[in-house]
Amino acid sequence: MIKAGIIGGTGYTGIELIRLLLGHPQVDVNAITSRSEIGKKLSDLVPNFIAYDDLVFSEPSVSLFSDCDVVFFATPNGVAMEMAPELLAAGKRVIDLAADFRIKDQAIWEQWYAQAHAAPELLASAVYGLPEHNRELIRDAQLIANPGCYPTAVSLAYLPLLKSGKINPHQLIADVKSGVSGAGRAANLAGLHAEVSENFKAYGVNGHRHHPEIEQTLQEMVSNGQVNLTFIPHLLPMNRGIHATCYGEVYSAHQADDLTQIYQQFYANEPFVSILEAGQHPETRAVRGTNQCILSVNRVSETQVVILSVIDNLVKGAAGQAIQNMNIMYSFPETMGIDAIGLLP
Repeated sequence: MIKAGIIGGTGYTGIELIRLLLGHPQVDVNAITSRSEIGKKLSDLVPNFIAYDDLVFSEPSVSLFSDCDVVFFATPNGVAMEMAPELLAAGKRVIDLAADFRIKDQAIWEQWYAQAHAAPELLASAVYGLPEHNRELIRDAQLIANPGCYPTAVSLAYLPLLKSGKINPHQLIADVKSGVSGAGRAANLAGLHAEVSENFKAYGVNGHRHHPEIEQTLQEMVSNGQVNLTFIPHLLPMNRGIHATCYGEVYSAHQADDLTQIYQQFYANEPFVSILEAGQHPETRAVRGTNQCILSVNRVSETQVVILSVIDNLVKGAAGQAIQNMNIMYSFPETMGIDAIGLLP
């Protein structure tokens, strides 16, 4: 049994993380924090937790986590980098669900997040927590940079074909749609029901913070480290889910290859990636509330392939993947606590 602390437990990601950790048989949730809700019961703010009325929000401090083995940050960007150095120095393992340690290049991070990085010395040692790509590094990591939701869906879609050299890494297009919870729980005009309902729109067309993160991951999958990605995010009028439509150009030498079989073989031992048969298409409702990614590979011409990828943005795209990383770090069964079947309807 390990003890876990959670910094930032009032947003959608933090709430999902608490929900999943409370159901984990090898985890004791030792402390939850919120700078704005100090002293309040979790169950008063989130009625879903009525059976856990002993959980009370505290002010975050390094000393609060003295008995914890692992500390999760479910905070806005820029928070973890302020506290992580002290926690690591105190021997804690840290899993950051925000973006503070995802991008290795400090200048690129500061460009996209418009602030100075407070702990650039940790960027090199932070392990990017995409298990299907970095499992062995995750096992011994002290600091995990949990991937973003868009990068998870897109990276898993392209991983087999880029690593095997079957598609052109300079002709990648990711057309991705997300549910509203991906924008967080804070009140804002764009997230109002009347603004989102019966509406569908693109955003961040001229640049989105997840773009350099996705490119960095895809670059690690090709031999020369060079990719060219067009990434366009969209907002869907639903609460949860991401649907990524990823386009690629198949090299002429591989035009006769069975691409679905390549995916089935590549992900054969991955507990959270499922590959549909040719002609089948994944749906976001099939992964709602789960840590699953469902993929399908579609040959639309001799030279063009379209990979469809769906995840729950709050689970495989955030809290569930963080726990998957924790399971790997502590040698628990990888599916422990996150093996739920999708909710229907």
